[in-house]
Amino acid sequence: MTDKPGIVITGASGRMGQMLIKTVLESDKAELAGVVERPGHDWVGQDIGIAMGGAALGVAVTDDALGAFSAAQAVIDFTAPEATIAFSKLAAQAGCVHVIGTTGMSDEQIAALDPAARDTVLVRAGNMSLGVNLLVQLTKKVAAALDEEFDIEVIEAHHHHKVDAPSGTALMLGEAAAEGRGVKLSDVADRGRDGITGARKKGDIGFTAIRGGDIVGEHDVLFAAAGERIVLRHMATDRAIFARGALKAALWGQGKAAGAYDMIDVLGL
Repeated sequence: MTDKPGIVITGASGRMGQMLIKTVLESDKAELAGVVERPGHDWVGQDIGIAMGGAALGVAVTDDALGAFSAAQAVIDFTAPEATIAFSKLAAQAGCVHVIGTTGMSDEQIAALDPAARDTVLVRAGNMSLGVNLLVQLTKKVAAALDEEFDIEVIEAHHHHKVDAPSGTALMLGEAAAEGRGVKLSDVADRGRDGITGARKKGDIGFTAIRGGDIVGEHDVLFAAAGERIVLRHMATDRAIFARGALKAALWGQGKAAGAYDMIDVLGL
């Protein structure tokens, strides 16, 4: 028996899933309690260590998410929006902390997580790194200090496998800029330019997405006015920073009151 929280990782075969598994295994503060994959996946039934190309770890990959969650204290979930919504209901039923790093969620999908947050701790963030969350706070402050003479553009770059754009982090930064200016991002976002688009609308917050190679994640917030530019930047070179942040959130959530939280809460920012 151990008093270390048991952590379940969903989407075990994915790049973030495998990174999360390694991060939990290397931690002296948590234990790997289970790993989940979708029904029919080749890994289901295999020992996760062997499936990942190493030695057996005594933890079998399962497609029974509720069974895995019920035997754990937290689940870390970097999967897809619909899967995350389903997992939120199961995590609430099992009473375990649900840490969500899934990106590409619509406002409606995010709202669908609300019922689960009434029954358990739910920590959701578009990015789990300390540096990015500091950048979010800085973006809000700079946007509040500058008027609409400064155009705001969020520029993000990721590897060519990423399926959503703008990235969850870019949207976090856009939300921070909009909050700083006292407006709703949905009213001022400019998320696509192609062809003869006309001049940029004053007050808009623009997004540019770059996809290529193995870029882990780069985000710039550009404030551009006549004669001067301010650029806030974060560059990630190792996705382990996201896994470490997610584990920190899972540990932080132990014993907290049910509710919806983000990494700003976890980091005390």
